[in-house]
Amino acid sequence: MFRWRRLCFLLIISILLVGCGKKDEKNESVESIEEEKETIPVSENVEQSFVTPFTGEKVQEEVSMRPVVVTINNHPKARPQSGIASADVIYEMLAEGDITRLLALYQSELPNNIGPIRSARDYFVEIAAGLDAFYIAHGYSPEARTLLENGVVDHVNGMAYDGTLFKRSKDRVAPHNSYMPGENIQAAADKVSASLLYQKKVSYTFYKEDESVKIGEKANSVSVTYSNDNSFNSLYTYDEKSNRYTRQSGDAVTTDYLTNEPLKLSNVLIFEMKHSIIDNKGRREIDLHSGGAAYVFQQGMMREVRWENKDGVLKAVEEDGSEVKLVPGQTWIHFVPTDPGIATSITYS
Repeated sequence: MFRWRRLCFLLIISILLVGCGKKDEKNESVESIEEEKETIPVSENVEQSFVTPFTGEKVQEEVSMRPVVVTINNHPKARPQSGIASADVIYEMLAEGDITRLLALYQSELPNNIGPIRSARDYFVEIAAGLDAFYIAHGYSPEARTLLENGVVDHVNGMAYDGTLFKRSKDRVAPHNSYMPGENIQAAADKVSASLLYQKKVSYTFYKEDESVKIGEKANSVSVTYSNDNSFNSLYTYDEKSNRYTRQSGDAVTTDYLTNEPLKLSNVLIFEMKHSIIDNKGRREIDLHSGGAAYVFQQGMMREVRWENKDGVLKAVEEDGSEVKLVPGQTWIHFVPTDPGIATSITYS
């Protein structure tokens, strides 16, 4: 009898031990699943609900940086320039004689280095002021100096900060070697007590994702002629695969020195403006206010429109006065003289 009770007792103990083991296995299984759940990566697809003011591209956070406008040297000895691929908009216009200079507008991003930087002209200052931009140049014409000293626009100039905020490249000779590292722009603004907060909400109008350019003439190739000196003439070629234009100047493809990659442009705009020579160095005055004829090249199409100065901002407008919609991406804007005129300066096919 005792032996039987002992066997029953041992049997009960065995059953209990087996049950506990299964319970432990179950707990371990649950813990394992929970651990797997914890290690599943969270989706990085955050909704992009904001649009950049000057490129029309979608971003996750609202743009808060004030536009920064920089005078960029366009002399053949200054090419390829650094940081031009990061510009939202680039304006090209005559500075003196048949030499053009660039105004690069930065807001979506700041490159590691910008330049070579050259001197200001009064119409450069006016453009920057209309955009409420922080303006950067190295040197100035007499007319530009007057505007800058009168505080028309917040600015910093290499004449005062050469070797500090502005850095000289050893690879090139002056005046083609003045640069500003992107990280110095905030320091530059601080030096002159200027805010880099985006306050004047200037922006362009853009096509939506489901819209496309369907009006105008076919134009896959665009030539811009300033003079007989081909160094400052431009050729734009449209690529259907990328839906962008590449650019050549002086028979060389326009690239960014920082990336060694060709620029990819979404829009090429041409504004016809009255030019006047004002001194014996061939410096010019450009009428930024009267408006005039304009061409728009987008997605391999061309159409004639007009340009207007709207509250200091130069924009292409349709016949009904509405703003021309741009294709999201980088835009290049040329100013060409009324003499010989836009129809002579621009050819396309």
